[in-house]
Amino acid sequence: MSVKHFSNDPTSLVAAALRSATYTNPSLAFDAAQKIVSLRDAASQPTVALISGGGSGHEPSFAGFVGNGFLTAAVAGSVFASPSAEQVFRAIRKVGSAQPERGILVIIMNYTGDMLHFGMAVEKARAEGIKCELLVVGDDVGVGRARGGRIGRRGLAGTVLVQKIAAASAASGATLEQVYKIANLAAQNTATVGASLSHVHVPGREIVPDELGDEIEIGMGIHNEEGFGRVKTDLPGLVSTMLKQLLDQSDKDRAYINVQPSDQVVALVNNLGGISALELGAITTEVVDQLASKHSIRPVRLLSGTYMTSLNGMGFSITLLKVVDKSFVELIDAPADAAGWSPAVQTQNWGRDIDTSRQPDEHAEAGQDDANNVSSNLTINSDFAAQKLKSALNSLIAAEPQITKYDTIVGDGDCGLCLKTGAEAVLKFIESQPVPSDVVRLVHNIAQVVESSMDGTSGALYAIFINAFASGLQSASSNSQQEITPQIWAAGLQAALTSLAKYTPAQPGDRTVVDALAPFVATLAQTLDLGSAVKAAEKGCESTKGMEASLGRSVYVSAEGWNSCPDPGAYGLVKLLEGLI
Repeated sequence: MSVKHFSNDPTSLVAAALRSATYTNPSLAFDAAQKIVSLRDAASQPTVALISGGGSGHEPSFAGFVGNGFLTAAVAGSVFASPSAEQVFRAIRKVGSAQPERGILVIIMNYTGDMLHFGMAVEKARAEGIKCELLVVGDDVGVGRARGGRIGRRGLAGTVLVQKIAAASAASGATLEQVYKIANLAAQNTATVGASLSHVHVPGREIVPDELGDEIEIGMGIHNEEGFGRVKTDLPGLVSTMLKQLLDQSDKDRAYINVQPSDQVVALVNNLGGISALELGAITTEVVDQLASKHSIRPVRLLSGTYMTSLNGMGFSITLLKVVDKSFVELIDAPADAAGWSPAVQTQNWGRDIDTSRQPDEHAEAGQDDANNVSSNLTINSDFAAQKLKSALNSLIAAEPQITKYDTIVGDGDCGLCLKTGAEAVLKFIESQPVPSDVVRLVHNIAQVVESSMDGTSGALYAIFINAFASGLQSASSNSQQEITPQIWAAGLQAALTSLAKYTPAQPGDRTVVDALAPFVATLAQTLDLGSAVKAAEKGCESTKGMEASLGRSVYVSAEGWNSCPDPGAYGLVKLLEGLI
């Protein structure tokens, strides 16, 4: 592989980058096991706590914004992949267990994986009595209402302004309800659009030629997704187009905020990672000049710099926040002791020793937590189960390059690695100890491994489904011990599919993993024949070629992408199922 980065191992790269946060701000602590950066005294602070996070690759978001007056903690996933629900839950518990009633606001960007994982963690925290709310920010105007559909707008750099307003409100002593209200108001009045000269390259992945050439892509997502269009223009023409996307009220599909010359606005010109400071200065000047000359808008505050990146993205984004509450400006001006925010950390923190501790995981190994408390009357031959599981997992692992290729075309390229990571973790787990003959315990153990090791949207969907599968098998078992039958397998899968539908609106025809999963479950229930069910899944996967996406990141991809390959998640599931035959 050609050298594209100084560090080409994405796993060690993320860990080292997070560790650096404790060096640039000695008031922070780093939990390496869970990839959590937090204030050292996070649990003892009396004010409402703020937690955020998402995939790595957006630095300084989100770890760079942890500090007094800003985020209390940040949780990181792999590059462009959301952290797992277990990671997020550990962060919430770390911050809120000592004072469960003080309140925690979790702020995330509107992406499916983040929604599922952070949402699951918030629900688990509430069940433990921790007062917790979730706010989802979608500020992208590159995707209009018609195309966004049920997903809504993606989260972009405007999220940083929402977080800053919420954090300053919390630091002032506001209640959780008050913090949520002002942050939500800011989110509803924020709009962002981005543009880039090229697609980014993720460390550790194969280098492929960029197809943009001399075109500029407008409306790209923060995870390197395609934009809504490409143009050949100069900087003034590009900025003019972008400001029109933000401000043109005649475009009802994208007119998310209505800013008049009499309104106050905060403007943010954000470097996506690969723009020089010199060029960003020229971009900022063009934005300010055109706001004044073409729209009679003069920002009351202007922020220009690197706040939320897309790795080394050769682009920038423009965010406008309409000041509908006079406190917005005061809250943005409020001091924040975070290295990613200006001004830098306060002087007194440099007198503290750098935190070098590594907090141990609360549980020795994934899959062990409460495993002995799970049991049922359903049994299976342990050797047979281990053989089939290894075959299925190895089939999925071998398919990773093809899944990644497909997801690079229709997504952000993380699906294959997420599935491979989860499969390798389960494989390691079942090879490290005897496979239990209790079916429900076996499935429960696998669910715990997936939940703790597999991030991204795939990790959330698989964790929810397998947990529900264990519950469905338990419900389908009788009061006396029996060997599991095809009927019970089918009943458990049907219950799991029903539970999954509570957390995702995906249905067959939406171009998701459900296009393969649903026919597999239905056919197994009808025929009780695994081979027939796998063939149904293969047929469902094949049907996604040319299918217009309704959910997931494929929504933002052109029809050419849909026509050239099946849905990556559906293809990955098929490869897993084929290994069972």
